[in-house]
Amino acid sequence: MISDSAKSQFPQLETKNLILRATNLSDAEAIFQVFANEDVTKYHDLEPPTSIEQVKGLIHRRSERFQSKQGIRWGIARKNDNVIIGSCGYRYKNSFLGEIGYELARAYWRQGIMTEALFAVIEFGFQAIALNRIEAMVMLENTASVKLLQKLGFLEEGILREYGYWKGQFHDLRIFSLLKKDYQL
Repeated sequence: MISDSAKSQFPQLETKNLILRATNLSDAEAIFQVFANEDVTKYHDLEPPTSIEQVKGLIHRRSERFQSKQGIRWGIARKNDNVIIGSCGYRYKNSFLGEIGYELARAYWRQGIMTEALFAVIEFGFQAIALNRIEAMVMLENTASVKLLQKLGFLEEGILREYGYWKGQFHDLRIFSLLKKDYQL
């Protein structure tokens, strides 16, 4: 089961270079800048926002999901300035299964930032939330995400045909998983 402390108070995680924290309305401009780049949302089930108000709605929905125990989404900030440059987290499918998701501002791609963030989030998932299985769904063309998941120890289980629907069309998705018993702390 998800631990009581992980349920009620939003946990802040720290890595060598990053702070993973709750986002709030004061982060709206930084989050807008992340999502406004179409490269970031290319494989995402989200259209690029056209206003700060849309981003404030996203922040509110993420907070509601945490409060209702449906998931958790951390803002990724660099320690040196605490500005949000991406996010990552889980959507809970049940008490032992979470689906991981993430995105990062284009300027920070291929610098090891998401690897560092996801190591902390995966450890939190297995230790604090007591997940047994973490899944990830990836569009077939998203090779960078596939490489990231493989680097983190995820195994590909197959292709879910026309599993996703966004931006007006169906998408085949590759499903990856990482089991607690296979994860090396």
